[in-house]
Amino acid sequence: MIDDTQLNAWFCREVLPLELALTRFIARNWRVADDVVDIRQEVYALALNGARAGLPQQNNRYVYTIARNLLINRAKRAKIVSFDLFADFDDIDRDIDLFATHRLVEARAELRRTQAGLDGLPPRCREIVRLRKVEGLTTREAAERLGVGIDTIERQLTLGMRALVDFMLGGTGKITRTKSDRARHRSGGE
Repeated sequence: MIDDTQLNAWFCREVLPLELALTRFIARNWRVADDVVDIRQEVYALALNGARAGLPQQNNRYVYTIARNLLINRAKRAKIVSFDLFADFDDIDRDIDLFATHRLVEARAELRRTQAGLDGLPPRCREIVRLRKVEGLTTREAAERLGVGIDTIERQLTLGMRALVDFMLGGTGKITRTKSDRARHRSGGE
């Protein structure tokens, strides 16, 4: 634990000189100009709090990482999804991948959601989507493997992908047929 005198000296010596650059960084990465000073003050508070346990080795990286994470958290809370907010994150040191864990968690959640969407498809449709999109078989290879016509593979793939996209976007993920699909289905085309 760092005593207050040492902590204040560190802050004045290492963090305050970054004020102009930090303010510019926040202003470039946040659309609401009136929030910039408040965000900077919050960065200072978080930096001081974090440094109580031990002074960081790389002060610039420490302060900018706090600023970036704070901007991301504020954007999430505000439900702002805009790449413009984070346009200059390339300026931060590239040696550290601070988003790796976040990307991994999001990718796993997306994979689980995709699997749930696939599981909701009818068996033949699910198998055709799996063969074409997961295994990468051609339409002809999938048709030969399943013993059906190429037109069946194409129709089922279209229906399955529409349903999967619907599910991924928050819909029911149910197969919906157009009038021409229904007419073909009734006439025994599938």
